[in-house]
Amino acid sequence: MREWLEFAAAWMGLKALGILPRRAARFVGANFASAAYAFRAPLRDAAMFNLKLAYPDWSDEKRSATVHEMIRQVGWMAGEFSQFPRYTPQNIRSIVEIDGEENFAAAQARGKGVLFLTGHMSAWELSSFTHALYGHPLHFLVRPISNRRVDALINGYRCLSGNQPIDKNKSARAILKVLTSGGTIGILADHNTTLEEGVFADFFGIPASTTSGLARLALRTDAAVLPGFIHWDEARNNYILRFEPAVPLVRTGDEEADVRTNTQLFTCEIEKYVRAYPDQWLWVHKRWKTRPPGDAPIYPEK
Repeated sequence: MREWLEFAAAWMGLKALGILPRRAARFVGANFASAAYAFRAPLRDAAMFNLKLAYPDWSDEKRSATVHEMIRQVGWMAGEFSQFPRYTPQNIRSIVEIDGEENFAAAQARGKGVLFLTGHMSAWELSSFTHALYGHPLHFLVRPISNRRVDALINGYRCLSGNQPIDKNKSARAILKVLTSGGTIGILADHNTTLEEGVFADFFGIPASTTSGLARLALRTDAAVLPGFIHWDEARNNYILRFEPAVPLVRTGDEEADVRTNTQLFTCEIEKYVRAYPDQWLWVHKRWKTRPPGDAPIYPEK
């Protein structure tokens, strides 16, 4: 019964927002996100604590303003997500502009596949969806939602532009097949991982457990690692999806050392964008939760 209720709530929420004009859907999404956040003390605490770690010189007022804008961005993304059935190759350019297309073309021209390095910036669900509508569908790694019906609903929307999901828990063979054929894999690489899944890379000067899978894939396949991040540009009144040049890989012959070095390079690309748009990154996530063996927890226990 609970699974059906969760599915019904997700379905009705998407449908209700989806019948609204885009502007209204974004407005409703932002207000809903703000209300939901107000009742989630753990999220508020995590966001403010993270900002104290990253920006110790900021005032609480500046941190609060940053979190407020971040929540608005998340709400806007919900509104955008509900509009996916309406977005087409003909109208997407009025919603998202792409900068640095030449960098994607250069990475693709290498012929060994592209690893699209990204993170939870602004309306991140819109970035891969948009790129497919621009003519470049990709595969994206996802951790399945426990409710199978909700999982199918969400992925159904994500795939309307031609993208395809790959289960993060069963990904190795599928990823290699895509890269071998010159395809693109989207990877969100800015969340905390377990000790078994990651290596430590400095993020805002603090060691953060970070997925090592991206570096291992790149080193073994020679696929291009292409940073690509979406942000809201107030002056242009539009989203901008920016592709940077591919990250040159470091190869010394010591695989484990190279994994750590390249993971740090990728993390620096993410940090660069978070610093450029601090009010558009998902601060509610406990990015520094996993600690090196022997280190004390960073987050206070509740």
